[in-house]
Amino acid sequence: MPLFPGPPPNIYARKPSHLISKLKIALRGESLLSSPRLNKGTGFTQTERVAFGLHGRLPYQANTLNEQIERAYGQLQTRDSPIRKNTFLQSLKDQNWTLYYGLLSKHLKELVPIIYTPTQGDAIANYSHLFRRPDGLFLTFAEKDRMEAEFLEQTRGREMDLVVCTDAEAILGIGDQGVGGIGYPVSSFKMLDRLVGGLDPSKTLAVMLDVGTNNEELLNDPLYVGWRNRRVTGKDYDEFIDKFVQLVRKYYPHSLLHFEDFGVNNAYRLLHKYKDTHAAFNDDIQGTGAVTLACIMAAIGVSSRSSKRTSSPSNGNHTQGKRLSDQRYVIFGAGSAGMGIAVQVRDAMVAADGISREEANRRFWLIDREGLLYHREAQGETRGNGKHEWSKAKEEFVRPYKEKWSSVSSNAARDGVGNVSLLQVIETVKPTVLIGCSTAAGAFTE
Repeated sequence: MPLFPGPPPNIYARKPSHLISKLKIALRGESLLSSPRLNKGTGFTQTERVAFGLHGRLPYQANTLNEQIERAYGQLQTRDSPIRKNTFLQSLKDQNWTLYYGLLSKHLKELVPIIYTPTQGDAIANYSHLFRRPDGLFLTFAEKDRMEAEFLEQTRGREMDLVVCTDAEAILGIGDQGVGGIGYPVSSFKMLDRLVGGLDPSKTLAVMLDVGTNNEELLNDPLYVGWRNRRVTGKDYDEFIDKFVQLVRKYYPHSLLHFEDFGVNNAYRLLHKYKDTHAAFNDDIQGTGAVTLACIMAAIGVSSRSSKRTSSPSNGNHTQGKRLSDQRYVIFGAGSAGMGIAVQVRDAMVAADGISREEANRRFWLIDREGLLYHREAQGETRGNGKHEWSKAKEEFVRPYKEKWSSVSSNAARDGVGNVSLLQVIETVKPTVLIGCSTAAGAFTE
């Protein structure tokens, strides 16, 4: 039985014509056809063709949008692989926004995996080899003195509701992708914001903050189109990012500044640095955390009702598990998403259940690529080689030395360096909530 009986709601319904304000267009002829925002292809009527000097530049027949969508979909179907379909759609977006978004809206379920994950990850990894036409604003550390002029050149005269920026250190699950990281905010967020959020794509801006890359493959690639230099860090990095943020605050104070795919340490630091001075958002931290919290709360509600039906009031267990703080959370993946989930659920626990922050932190066991986060010594040395740079947020969730996790690892003799695996944590903790936000394939079995 369908979740929503009857025909699905039309979330793409157009506004009544009398509510759509007319645009005054100064472009004519080839210039109009070359503007992806304004180009309608064969959709221009005969009257419009006369007004804009398009006669002789287009075939005679004028087509409806649905007819153009049918043609474009047929062309798309001739592409025999996801990455080829992805490049076709990118090319279509560079030519005709109306047709691009029309095609996506009509075949959304089929095409989201093509322009979003997983296919977009392949496109980003091969960005320099697939490059045809730039989209977005590229601000490079080597040219930081020209930043304001470049920013104004691309934004002058435009309204801006959303600015999405990335330094591409932690793209999707594939890590540092250098300048190729621009592909994620350009294709994915403009698509989602338009089709799901209803934002005007002309009022959004995707920005690549090119501070270099530590990806050896990119650094050694003669076709790499970004700044071929190792990542800038420390004071120079902070000053570069701050210069950009202040430009957004100065010229678009009412816009939303979206930080996307920054490394976990920078992601938390930048979000907390600017959240009180500008409308700032990090989807990896806040968006993922909020959605997961909602799922957990729904699951607790379902499981507690089920437990109440199957338990006897006399045994005193019928109220067990009703609160967020009654759960034991194992989170596999301690990057931006994993940390965002932990922080959101922890804060909700404190607010809803009235327990202390420290007590709430003890409900979590976080695992990264090296295993469980725990202290090896009473002085607080972390497991492994002790050289990992813990962010302040992550440090709160490191398991204490008194729990003797080193003995758990040494007894199993798995790796000899004090790492505790996912399976060992599950066997010891017996979690009630297991969350996976890592790209390690095959980590979870039944």
